[in-house]
Amino acid sequence: MTHPVHMKPAVLPAPLQSLVTDPKLQSSTTHLPALHSLAVQIEHNLQYQHSWTALRIHTHSPLTNELLPRPLVSGVPPERAYIDPDEQIELLKKADQKRKAATDDKSDSKPILEFEAQPEREWVLPTRLSEKWTLHQLHDVFTGISIVPPENETSPTTSTNPWRTSKRAILATVDTDSTVVYYVIHEGMIKPRQN
Repeated sequence: MTHPVHMKPAVLPAPLQSLVTDPKLQSSTTHLPALHSLAVQIEHNLQYQHSWTALRIHTHSPLTNELLPRPLVSGVPPERAYIDPDEQIELLKKADQKRKAATDDKSDSKPILEFEAQPEREWVLPTRLSEKWTLHQLHDVFTGISIVPPENETSPTTSTNPWRTSKRAILATVDTDSTVVYYVIHEGMIKPRQN
């Protein structure tokens, strides 16, 4: 069947749009659809632009099972998102010991100081650039989350990293052109990082 010249062909929705409008995804939450679609957009960005794995959208608190102020995303980044300053010092000491042990006395060149911190599951707070956040709103988000996000509804929320003792989240801020900027935010006062 041919279409008349003046008629445009049907336009299929973009892949992200089909995720956002999927009724199965929207029926599992009582948040506003705009907040849920924002979480889906961030989840999509983390997976396809930043190679995060094990992504999940959380609508209820893992601590109280009450509705969170807004849907949050959790997942595992390809690299550690944040290293505690004290942990950083310990990792550098261990790496220096390994480097010294590997150095041959006859060689003038020293191996490069390298250390690797394993990635950890992180909370991600989806926001829009146009939103005005208050400390009270951030407090409400931190009250509903655990230190480490659960992998699923039945898994415990304990950290295997002894240096991870306070709550943190990655603030994902989306601009009107769909650009996403990520910031690490913490609950309370945190020791500054050393350069």
